[in-house]
Amino acid sequence: MYTEDELIPLSALQHLLYCERRAALVHIEQAWDDNVYTVEGNHMHDRADQAGTERRGNLLICRGVHIRSIRLGLSGRADVVEFHLITASDSSLGGVRLPGYDGLWTPFPVEYKRGRLRHEVGYEVQLCAQAMCLEETFGAEAIPAGALFFGQTHRRLEIALDSKLRELTVQSAKRLHELIDSGMTPKAIKSAKCDKCSLVETCMPELAARRQSAKLYLRRILADTIEKGE
Repeated sequence: MYTEDELIPLSALQHLLYCERRAALVHIEQAWDDNVYTVEGNHMHDRADQAGTERRGNLLICRGVHIRSIRLGLSGRADVVEFHLITASDSSLGGVRLPGYDGLWTPFPVEYKRGRLRHEVGYEVQLCAQAMCLEETFGAEAIPAGALFFGQTHRRLEIALDSKLRELTVQSAKRLHELIDSGMTPKAIKSAKCDKCSLVETCMPELAARRQSAKLYLRRILADTIEKGE
């Protein structure tokens, strides 16, 4: 369990699972740069996060919902949470009561992402963390599923919030706290995903790769010298 003062932005989970160095640069060193991907993503979130509630029959759509979990040590704002009214035909489902509305409702978080529909573990962990925050906030039973909405294709990817994903979410939240509490930024490791990272100029993975190559080169020269007895 964590205190209110120890809560970390829930969005940091996505940074962590993309790259631990990125998470440290943002949340330890307070570094941030925008690129086309982050600008487009922020624009989508700004529209989705405009707080408000809309009812469509047995569906209640809430935007910009503030959530937090003392267990995970996370807080944030869910883009959209759909609440589905439990009817007689699905009375076996657990639900929550909402102020000003009759009946029991099942929460269903929806996280907005830019780009095309795809599986990405960081996105799925972030969505699962939102569900776990909602469960703690509303005293709900385990939320069975949520969805990722992709702006470029306007398609949803429904995600089952099973025990495996929940355990990964718990462990990721724990690792996030360990990383930030350490106050240490991991060394850069060059990979293909660096090209799409908005912090590539701050991180300078190319420089780290050249340094590593130089070290390996010197080690090989030293090994060859020792082998030849020079």
